[in-house]
Amino acid sequence: MNTQLKADFMMIMVTMFWGSSYLFMKMGLDSIQEFNLIALRFGIAFILAGVVFYKRFMHLDFQTIKSGFILGSILFLAISVVTIGLTSTSISNAGFLFSLTVVFVPLLLALFFRKKPEKRIAFGVVFSIVGIALLTLNHDFQISSGDFLIILGALFYAIHIIATDKLTKNVDSITLGVFQLGFTGAWGLLFSLWWEQPHLPSTSTSWFSILALSILCSAIGFIGQTAAQKYTTPTHTGLIFSLEPIFAAFLAFIFVEEVLPARGYLGAALVLFGVLTAKVDFKKSFMSKGIRKTINESRA
Repeated sequence: MNTQLKADFMMIMVTMFWGSSYLFMKMGLDSIQEFNLIALRFGIAFILAGVVFYKRFMHLDFQTIKSGFILGSILFLAISVVTIGLTSTSISNAGFLFSLTVVFVPLLLALFFRKKPEKRIAFGVVFSIVGIALLTLNHDFQISSGDFLIILGALFYAIHIIATDKLTKNVDSITLGVFQLGFTGAWGLLFSLWWEQPHLPSTSTSWFSILALSILCSAIGFIGQTAAQKYTTPTHTGLIFSLEPIFAAFLAFIFVEEVLPARGYLGAALVLFGVLTAKVDFKKSFMSKGIRKTINESRA
């Protein structure tokens, strides 16, 4: 198995873990309040990632801590609204709506940094908007509070992606990522102490969901993505990450027998198509393959 194939397989595993996070959050919310769940999830993930990368802390500086605080704060906003939104929407809806992050990123770049989006982004936005309407609007043409919060979470996460790109220029990205997890967990604990009555999970199901979120979806997901993206292409990464809502819907169907109406599946398909259109430049990819094929044939 070559290096890129191994990297793609790792990315598929990471994407599956992230797709499962909606199911695990839904399970955890049965007995643990929202901010308490965030505090436990990211607190444990921070400890695990810290144990793995502790040697990098020897070169820790104020800039890394400052950037980690900023990213952790933005990530906390994104995860908070998604976690709260999950209490009043389905796992499948959450998975497809959160994938809109891919569409929001180029739109925000165009808005704040005057980077004109490509035509395929505009097509992706149109398909995504139609898909959202089919997926979320009821007969009175109203969107539920849960669906709205998931979309808001996707917007916050798009801001997080842009901020990450800006703040990783002059610091160690892995150390920054670890501290980001720590600050996210710290914000969760602070809000839980203020608004809730934080406690450890009291059932085996709760412990399972928290540990799965911490180990699989956060610690391993973070480490796996960081390692794998060095050895695969942006096109492969975009295609694989687009599988996240499909994994979410599939796992929701298998474990909690969650089924969307026919209109919902059509909307989900349009959202997915819009995300793929915005994320992956198929024309460029196919042209690159054709050029490589021509070069190889000429060499032969």
